[in-house]
Amino acid sequence: MSARFPASFVDPWRELIAANEKEQVNDFPAYSATSLEPLITTSTPTELYVGTGHTIYERALLPAIRNAKRSLHLVTCFWADSPTANSIRATLFELAASRASQSDLPTLHITIGFSSRGLFQKLFHTSSKNGHVYPPSEWKTLKLPDQQTLQSGSIELTVKTLFFTPLSVMHPKYLIIDEAEAWVPSCNVSWEKWFEGCVELHGGAVQSLLSFHERVWGLGTSQTNVASMDRPQPVRANSERPETGSLGGNTRASLNSSANDMSPTQSGKIAPSPTPTILLPSSHHRNPGFSWIPFLRKPNPPMTPLNAALLTLFANAQSSIVLVTPNVTSKPVLKAILAALTRGVSVEIRTNESMMLIEQLATCGTTTSRCMSKLIKDYERLANEHSRRAQADVEAQHHPLGKLTIFYYQHRSEREGQPDEPVVSHFKMTMVDDTYLVLGSGNMDRASWWTSQELGILFYIPGFAERSIWEKVLHARGRRVFPFAGSA
Repeated sequence: MSARFPASFVDPWRELIAANEKEQVNDFPAYSATSLEPLITTSTPTELYVGTGHTIYERALLPAIRNAKRSLHLVTCFWADSPTANSIRATLFELAASRASQSDLPTLHITIGFSSRGLFQKLFHTSSKNGHVYPPSEWKTLKLPDQQTLQSGSIELTVKTLFFTPLSVMHPKYLIIDEAEAWVPSCNVSWEKWFEGCVELHGGAVQSLLSFHERVWGLGTSQTNVASMDRPQPVRANSERPETGSLGGNTRASLNSSANDMSPTQSGKIAPSPTPTILLPSSHHRNPGFSWIPFLRKPNPPMTPLNAALLTLFANAQSSIVLVTPNVTSKPVLKAILAALTRGVSVEIRTNESMMLIEQLATCGTTTSRCMSKLIKDYERLANEHSRRAQADVEAQHHPLGKLTIFYYQHRSEREGQPDEPVVSHFKMTMVDDTYLVLGSGNMDRASWWTSQELGILFYIPGFAERSIWEKVLHARGRRVFPFAGSA
């Protein structure tokens, strides 16, 4: 496979960013049309995982954490007291104990970054780009091991939060191990039983991700300063142990062996080969252009690398667009979908009917179900106009209208109550022409397009057969809402 990304995408993507870059000079971090080269790289995706957030951590991220030797960077949006947080805590205790039993190990530097922990944390959060660094005395409140336990294993930990009022969360999620491997999941550290996905990758894209991480999370952190915020207490003979047991190899094996045709807990190896890849950051913004009065809202979103890439993909689509997203409320997305359908491009949307309704109303003043209803009406209007034109001029060659299909996620009733059965879908995936694949944190809602910091990864990967890993799960959990039952 060629290691070069097609110019047919790169050129219009770069031009779109260049045409709007004056508006983005204060982005955090900022990218101009002349600074995109480090984002254009290659990667070797090696494995895909789907399931709930907890099962993805258990099968993919925690085993990687156990193997860290020199550095570990874990970033997520939401951090909550949850089974996943308990598992992270247990893994760090296990890692510290393992390292303490060995000699002459290099210091393992761990950074944990997140944006949201609760309402009060966000209300009183600093607006500085340096964020808030948690002193060791507060790690226990985050379900993290104490400083003494970590230092016994030559581990230095930094915990930091970034949030910008009123609504600008840092939404990316990723794990970088030893500056050589990365995992990009869609899940938070939380209790929600949501359907999620994760890709493991190696290669140049890891260095691009590391550079992005340092530009965002590296400000205002110093291992020396952080460690001195609290003086370490004398190391006790019996350090506080996690409430949950070790989640080592046996647990991982049992999770893999429990997968079956109906289970959403699935994974698959990807044939390793260098794949043209672009890292797509989308910087945070303080909800620009939002107004409760619809006609006063700014119609165009910030033209970040991620937003510009998605709009370029939609505009260039030749045959098909497939979207899997928690919500769809971004007007530029809906407009681009309608334009693609007009050109004869088929569009499939898999989303949720009523996920995070309060958040949708607060950030955009509407909901996914309303937007889908309007999209269906607009599509039916287009179909009627297309039919009238065809009947009026039977000899003219009219371009066929693309097919629109919409599904709402619906869990399997016979598996209700199973610990790994998701209640809604939080997975984010865009596939265009069976060739371009976007994974990462970005949704197709207004918050992701205007407000939150996001991170996407675009792969040029024609004929990607491994997409069946998530398709198999979602096709068994989809309720078709358009075309309506019984319609053509």
